[in-house]
Parts: sequence; C-alpha cells; structure tokens
Amino acid sequence: MSVYQTLARLPGVFAAGEYSYRGDRYSYEGKMTNDMAKMASIMCRSTSLAVHMQVNMMKVLGTDCGCSPSRGWVVNGTDFTVCVIGNNFCFLNNKDSSLNQVMSMLLDAVDNTNDIKI
Repeated sequence: MSVYQTLARLPGVFAAGEYSYRGDRYSYEGKMTNDMAKMASIMCRSTSLAVHMQVNMMKVLGTDCGCSPSRGWVVNGTDFTVCVIGNNFCFLNNKDSSLNQVMSMLLDAVDNTNDIKI
C-alpha cells in the first residue's frame, strides 16, 4: 500500500494523494473529484516550489533558520488542514483527525531525498 493510500484511511483524512514532480501525473484516494485532485496536485506542487525557493533564498542570505532543506509545508485553517511532505499531500478535517499522527506518518514514510527533485 502506498503512503497516500495509508493516509487516506486515517481518521479525519478526507483525501490524500501524490503528484509527479513534473506536475503531469497524480494519484489520490478520498472524497474529491478527479478535477479537484488535479487542482490539489497543481496547488501542492506550486506551493512546494515556492517554499523551496524561499528557504534557499534564506540560506543564501546566510540565515541559518534550521529549515533547510525543506521537506514540506502545512497550512492549518479553522476547519481544514493541508500538509505536504515530498510529493505526498493530505487534506484533513481538524475536528476528526490528528495532525501529529498524519505528520509523523508522512515524515517516517517519505524519504527526505525526494525533495532533491524539486
């Protein structure tokens, strides 16, 4: 079973998937349409590229913020959270899920060398 398939079975996770680093392929499971999954993959990939660029800029400026190299990102809203590690994304409902459980699982399962491809 893939990382995203395992994530999709966790309590409170309503969708999880993975996208190619080129951005032309994606796979997912959960409660979203194929068009929504495509948009989610594009959003996650473009945000990951922006996060990596910003971390690399801080690194060039000599700021040792402890966030380089970047492995992913999280956006936590009132009701929902999106988290990305490597090329895996997860959408979860804050009331029914554990962000710590999801992030621990992602960090353990996704090899940190994957980000070199970004």
